[in-house]
Amino acid sequence: MPKKLWLTIEQLSRERGVHPSRIVKALEEALIAASSKYFGKDEKINVIFNPEKDELKVFVVKEVVDKPENPATQISLEEAKKIDPNAKVGMYVEITLPSETLGRIAAQAAKQVLFQKVRDAEQEIVFSEYKERVGEIISGVVRRFEGENVILEVNKTEALLPIREQPFNETYNRGDRIRALIIRVLKESKGPQIIVSRTSPEFLAKLLELEVPEIADGTIEIKAIARQPGERSKVAVFSKEKDVDPVGACIGMKGNRILAITKELKGERIDVIEWSENPLTFVKSALSPAKISRVTILDNKEKIIEVVVPQKQLSLAIGKKGCNVKLASKLVGWKLEIKTEEEKKKEQNLSYRAGKR
Repeated sequence: MPKKLWLTIEQLSRERGVHPSRIVKALEEALIAASSKYFGKDEKINVIFNPEKDELKVFVVKEVVDKPENPATQISLEEAKKIDPNAKVGMYVEITLPSETLGRIAAQAAKQVLFQKVRDAEQEIVFSEYKERVGEIISGVVRRFEGENVILEVNKTEALLPIREQPFNETYNRGDRIRALIIRVLKESKGPQIIVSRTSPEFLAKLLELEVPEIADGTIEIKAIARQPGERSKVAVFSKEKDVDPVGACIGMKGNRILAITKELKGERIDVIEWSENPLTFVKSALSPAKISRVTILDNKEKIIEVVVPQKQLSLAIGKKGCNVKLASKLVGWKLEIKTEEEKKKEQNLSYRAGKR
């Protein structure tokens, strides 16, 4: 039996990637649980499993006494002599499971409990591995749908792409291979649940890191990202080297780098701008492609900046459904009040007249 059992353990170890020692420990626990029905629940059951020596033994140890007070740990001299004719009061005897009973229990344990223990060990390995990979991009194949949620197969493991983490402009079909960012790994009763996202700003940051070597090696730093998933994003970058153009490096020759990311994001437009510690300079860049006439800080405490633009640039500065100004505001961390030059002149004239009265 031990040799056959050991072959099963080695096979499981290879197939599931679980160390044999963990399977042996699981088997020992399963044997103890199954054997308690034979010995009794209060007795301390011991297991010796040594496949290399073809040894499997399940037993309890009891002290030999004249009058047992605790049957779980003591045995009478009369009963002890049936096990060991040389038994004497004060000695300890081992009571082993009969080979026939042991064989039946071992087979039952291996069949009913061992695989569950191995599954638990597998799940623990998956949880530990993917918990350390939060923030990484993974590639998976769409296997099925649970409502509007997408289930991906990633290296024989499943990952969940919830509806809230899917850009509005994307649709998926079974068999599609997609990339996503691991944002959480949860321990559930059915096993670890890996949650991934394609809407996270961090997903865009990681895509840039993959496409732009200067970001990967730390020459260029991503200072901020504001994203409207599936529609538009703004990325503020800064170069630690004076001779490296951060915007040009991210866009790439003929736009090849940024186009690759736009393709991955199914057409999402990406504005790459140069970060500045001066909020006024930063705001002008953030509102790109609109041309700005001037910017003024209205309230430092409340972080409000007034932006004046030519009438023809107003719609461009605001963007479709206010998208451009919202993203710019989020990127720089200031509230932006946009006015046309004509509106500003009228405002100044009214202020001037009020001052003369």
